[in-house]
Amino acid sequence: MTDYFIAPDQKPRCQWTGAAPEFLAYHDTEWGFPVADDIRLFEKICLEGFQSGLSWRTILAKRENFRLAFKGFDFKKVARFNEKDIARLLADEGIVRHRGKIEATINNAQRALELIKEQGSLAHYFWQFEPSPSSLGTPQTQSTSDVSKTISKDLKKRGWKFVGPTTVYAFMQAMGLINDHVEGCCIRAKVASARKSFKRP
Repeated sequence: MTDYFIAPDQKPRCQWTGAAPEFLAYHDTEWGFPVADDIRLFEKICLEGFQSGLSWRTILAKRENFRLAFKGFDFKKVARFNEKDIARLLADEGIVRHRGKIEATINNAQRALELIKEQGSLAHYFWQFEPSPSSLGTPQTQSTSDVSKTISKDLKKRGWKFVGPTTVYAFMQAMGLINDHVEGCCIRAKVASARKSFKRP
């Protein structure tokens, strides 16, 4: 069973879960479960942008600091951030101090408000791209997809930043637009059940 990580409860999980102790709870309770909350969707796509060039472990370890720094990722508040806020964030050792990514988050909050005005919610926008399960390949064998490329292209057209196809695909995996838990992972069936009962926006 080299494709799996055997957790302390002796049940198999996606192999990446064993790479860091904090991954287990994230994998078991968050990753892949469908999300329709706009704040959580916005937070995730921003954090995936911050991860660019880094590891998810780094971002996950700093997630609470990010939430504090970015007002809980309330995009209405983040959209009003100014140069004073940027200076505050660049001095915040609890987050990733990358000016381009910080400015992109503020920009994306503004673009999110525009998108909600047009689409009604971020959830409605993202979930309209949900791919058919029959169109998906073997779980965790790719880092992009036709759908992630389509979303990325559309978001960039709308002025979003740090939303490349790989970033968007990781967002899709995490927010449950696809069930990318490997076959045999003990959480895969739980995600499948959650997706089945999930009310699409």
